[in-house]
Amino acid sequence: MSTALTKTVDVSALTKRDTVISILIIGLLFFIFGFVSWINAILIPYFKIACELTNFESYLVAFAFYISYLVMSVPSSFLLKKIGFKKGIMVGFWVMAAGAFIFLPAALSRTYEIFLIGLFTIGTGLSILQTAANPYITVLGPKESAAQRISIMGICNKGAGILAPLLFAAVVLKATDTELFNAIGTMSEMEKSAALDELIRRVIVPYACVGTVLLALGLVVRYSPLPEINTEQESTAVAAANAGKKSIFQFPYLILGAVAIFLHVGTQVIAIDTIIGYANSMHINLLEAKVFPSYTLFATICGYILGIICIPKYISQVTVLRLCTLLGLSLTLLIIFVNGQITMLGHTADISIWFVVLLGLANSLVWAGIWPLALDGLGRFTKLGASVLIMGLCGNAILPLFYGWMADVYDVRTAYWVLFPCYLYLVFYAFYGHRVKRWSL
Repeated sequence: MSTALTKTVDVSALTKRDTVISILIIGLLFFIFGFVSWINAILIPYFKIACELTNFESYLVAFAFYISYLVMSVPSSFLLKKIGFKKGIMVGFWVMAAGAFIFLPAALSRTYEIFLIGLFTIGTGLSILQTAANPYITVLGPKESAAQRISIMGICNKGAGILAPLLFAAVVLKATDTELFNAIGTMSEMEKSAALDELIRRVIVPYACVGTVLLALGLVVRYSPLPEINTEQESTAVAAANAGKKSIFQFPYLILGAVAIFLHVGTQVIAIDTIIGYANSMHINLLEAKVFPSYTLFATICGYILGIICIPKYISQVTVLRLCTLLGLSLTLLIIFVNGQITMLGHTADISIWFVVLLGLANSLVWAGIWPLALDGLGRFTKLGASVLIMGLCGNAILPLFYGWMADVYDVRTAYWVLFPCYLYLVFYAFYGHRVKRWSL
């Protein structure tokens, strides 16, 4: 169905009830984003063992999953223009379901490349959902409180992220697996192959269930009361300002914001997806280390709650963005330079791992700060601008590979240097980059 035949409404025409229902439905989407995305934190070390991978190879999980955002975000924006938000969301869920079902033959053959195809397919579906949901929630109310709404979505996302690795571990890992992991190196090739085949096939039932649920959710959202809002409406002032503009590249703060998204999501996924491996380097086994991504995500949720309470009543979203980026820069240096054994929450580990956990707090409101600044005043360019920002999610694919390469060449702690230039740029965008309206100096 073309947009000409799709009934859309302006945000200002929505009742309070309509707005609340819309926020709840989009919150469900962000929960799904989180559940499917952050399960990678446990998939990386799991596949590393089951498929006998190096650090670099194991982080191809994140690469295959998130590179789809680079490939599919702009096509997703055209799809949404053609069929509308609701049908687009349905298609996104169904593409994700197809990716989940690809895990079944991958597990039966223990073929890592097929797993990567499945992850790419899931990421493709998510790119459609993200391209729809992020601009939708950004314009669903006053722009001054956009960070507050995005923070609510973030709680849904990271709450699911806390549950995902724990539920996955509960389903596929056994209490005796520590002995299995320790014994793999001493097994004959035939014994090892049989043990690893049994280990990898444990993903079949959970991913079959995930695929079925995603198929059903596509239908639920398609026939839900979610309104087709007009995300490209322009005020008289915005229309006048954009009158001579033909391309999104004429909005420097948007392009700089896409780079900021690229670096931000990369720092976020490194903080979450590498922490189990970092714990392993401190002789903490997988069954104990599985909870560390949840600690990082809990720190992120704490940041979201502070954002909901404080923005914009006590502090502006720009100021919060500046504070968070400076905190991330400081924590990176603490991870690298501060050491010493401590016991906390029942874990005995180097103190630096808790600075990695606190990166969750530093990263919490960066996404929420960048989106409203980068989309401000785009008007009719909003959908395409949102797809450019979503392309930045490929940072989740690329930066973990740099971390994995550095971990192989140096060590898992030194590899955290990859975060430093990322946070430097984010500080630049928070203080200056978002105000750049033209490319000429």
